[in-house]
Amino acid sequence: MNILHLDSSILATNSVSRGLTQALVSSLTARHAGAQVTYHDLAANEIPHLSGEILGAAFTDKADWSALQQAEAARSDALIAEFLAADVLVIGAPMYNFGVPSQLKAWIDRVAVAGRTFKYTETGPVGLAGGKKVYVVSARGGVYSNEQGQQMDFQEDYLKTVLGFLGITDVSFVRAEGVAMGPDAKAAALAAAEAAIAAA
Repeated sequence: MNILHLDSSILATNSVSRGLTQALVSSLTARHAGAQVTYHDLAANEIPHLSGEILGAAFTDKADWSALQQAEAARSDALIAEFLAADVLVIGAPMYNFGVPSQLKAWIDRVAVAGRTFKYTETGPVGLAGGKKVYVVSARGGVYSNEQGQQMDFQEDYLKTVLGFLGITDVSFVRAEGVAMGPDAKAAALAAAEAAIAAA
């Protein structure tokens, strides 16, 4: 089993999602002898956001690529190869302003590539990265799984949509909700998330 473990929280040791993704990866490796883990801390080692120059490589002969275009094309190729080789993804995705951290979005922009992880056909897009299991550890300061909160949730729906676009439909969410609503609420949220990890 190849596990790709991504953390995107900017809160370092104060992060809820980081502790939970580590617990989940530890649980998976304990149950699957010989599992290999590839880890990226997307906050500590940010992937540069796409720019006109980086994307311009697609419209430029390789012989004329700038040093930046060469380096970023190699980075993207490596990230796509890791993604495609993974059997399981564990993604730490705290909710920031109703969505995902920009650091995680930067990674998604590198692996969601036409002809590599999806393709367009006469009948619509087809994902090319199926057959994977994804666990998303979703940490939230408030509660967004209820009817009112769902109207402001552009985090989980986005991740389900983009992963589905790439062909991945086996997506499970481990939620820690209400972690900013007082110590009792945080303790309850962590307990619920830890129970979900134990059952994963």
